[in-house]
Amino acid sequence: MAHHAHSHAHIEHSGESLVAAARAALTTSGEQWTSMREAVFVELSGHDRPVSAYDIADNLSAARGKRVAPNSVYRILDLFVANNLAMRVESSNAYLANSHPGCEHDCIFLVCDECGEATHIDDENVSRSVRALAGQRGFRAERPVLEIRGLCASCA
Repeated sequence: MAHHAHSHAHIEHSGESLVAAARAALTTSGEQWTSMREAVFVELSGHDRPVSAYDIADNLSAARGKRVAPNSVYRILDLFVANNLAMRVESSNAYLANSHPGCEHDCIFLVCDECGEATHIDDENVSRSVRALAGQRGFRAERPVLEIRGLCASCA
């Protein structure tokens, strides 16, 4: 898949418009937007730092008054990642809602070891370099994820 060399306008969504954008992106890709998927997405997008499938399952269980299995939440989160509605912080196995669903870009995270905050940054130059390095070794990069561990500005 060719990566866009031109820059594109990122529309940062939040709240209702983010849910609507996520629904549109998922249904456009031929997937169903079920009430359970919506509940998981709304819960995920309510967090400003990465959240685990277990935390989402616990919060939904409490809200719904019946147990939601972490496994079904994992499946939904994986679907969201595959469709670019969410990003996975690999090192902490936690998820963040993508504030511009439908935009394809690589995941570059600054992850604070102290407070757990993960800041997502977009950098076309870094993305191009990483993909080029992989390509030079005959490797086709499908989903580059870079995580820089350290301390955020408030914790440093």
